[in-house]
Amino acid sequence: MTLLGAYVWPREDGQVWAGGLVALLAEMGFREGAARVALTRLARRDLIARRKQGRLVYYTLTERARRVLAEGDSRIFTLGANGTRSAAQWTLLWHGIPDTHRRAREALVRRLRFLGFGPIQDGTWLAVRDAVGQVSDLLDDLEVREHAGLLRCSPGGVADARALITRAWDLDALAEAYAAFVGEFAAASATDDRSAFLLRTRLVHTFRQFPFRDPELPAELIAAPEQRADAVALFHELYATLAPAAQRHFDEVTTP
Repeated sequence: MTLLGAYVWPREDGQVWAGGLVALLAEMGFREGAARVALTRLARRDLIARRKQGRLVYYTLTERARRVLAEGDSRIFTLGANGTRSAAQWTLLWHGIPDTHRRAREALVRRLRFLGFGPIQDGTWLAVRDAVGQVSDLLDDLEVREHAGLLRCSPGGVADARALITRAWDLDALAEAYAAFVGEFAAASATDDRSAFLLRTRLVHTFRQFPFRDPELPAELIAAPEQRADAVALFHELYATLAPAAQRHFDEVTTP
């Protein structure tokens, strides 16, 4: 998904030669068999569609993939810009989705984390913002509304808001992750198109995990992680600086 979002989505046709993708994944240490299995799984999840052109196989982004990537970009590229939002409204979700809907339950958990929710206990999730509309649509999309409850609430009725927040999110581990990101990429550089591609891909793949971990809590409740601002600035700088060389390498390898 990192490759699709960073290099295929910007293309007008939104398609890529399968053999080229496999070759790029090999450059990053993946075996050919594993790479092809991964592509098959993405196709089964309706994120890419297979198309033959002569003897060659191409993959194109589906509408579902475009929606997922657009939502991902909206979180990744605005991370760190929401600390001034109000803490007046919280969202609480609880669910008892049965094992017969296990895939939907797993998808719900992934999306809740991406939307900034943290788990209070099994089946109960908290967001320190008003996310009722987004989660309501998500429950409908996954067809599990009958197994879930959704509540918009005010933190004024919570006896110890900070204790609840630290139960839902490991803020110390988050701060350490931001510091590790800065330590890894602050002195990073590329000498050619291939190294720019490898560095930029690792940069994006590492940074895109933060929206799953960082609830971007309002500053009036909890101060932002100490090195979040440095990590965000570093990501944006390297992402843009490495883009031309990285895209050239991607295009060269994926042109049959």
